[in-house]
Amino acid sequence: MPDVERDLNPDQRLEVVVLISGSGSNLQAMIDAQTRDLPIRILAVISNEPDAFGLERARRHGIATEVLNHRDYPDRASYDAALRGLVDPFHPGLILLAGFMRILTPTFVGRYQGRMLNIHPSLLPKFRGLHTHQRALDAGETEHGASVHFVTPELDGGPVIIQARVPVSAHDTAATLGARVLEQEHLIYPRAVRLFAEGRLRLGEDGRPWLDGAPMTAPLVVGTSEPSDPSLRGRD
Repeated sequence: MPDVERDLNPDQRLEVVVLISGSGSNLQAMIDAQTRDLPIRILAVISNEPDAFGLERARRHGIATEVLNHRDYPDRASYDAALRGLVDPFHPGLILLAGFMRILTPTFVGRYQGRMLNIHPSLLPKFRGLHTHQRALDAGETEHGASVHFVTPELDGGPVIIQARVPVSAHDTAATLGARVLEQEHLIYPRAVRLFAEGRLRLGEDGRPWLDGAPMTAPLVVGTSEPSDPSLRGRD
């Protein structure tokens, strides 16, 4: 595993690069949290989609933007090599995938493993991949949600750090369920990033997340039936 030690910049904020493909609502949640008290500094936002609205969100806040259109590259390997060429000059302590709709190669993931997080709209390991809300409804799930996890070469298969649970209503559609899940994404993603930025969270050599010096035995969980402080859960 690559070295995952990180240093905060002089104003004690972890430097971050965010990868997006779309509207960037999770990016906005991170920007808003940064503006309040989240100890990060978003250095750049990179999109594979030239028209992604998230780029405009970043520009409004004076954050550097880059577009790397995947259609200009013959394969994933060449695209990821170019993406690395954009990311590396920023020397980020953390890379956040925020609706980045690209499957990353093992080479790229290995370069940043332990300092790359993703948010996924399901209670992993359920419903990896796309169309998670409709799949949850089709499966008759009574509970759905979102997960923040470390990125590994396995698609949506990295160790989960924190989850938000959302009850499924009998009247839900994919749109209504997805909207409630998205609200929770905006809460738990900055929370996970805070743990990492404060040095409380890391990916251990055993492949598990470690929180406050101990391996996590289960993800932190937030939801209507859970304690208000999920940091009390999921540790030895």
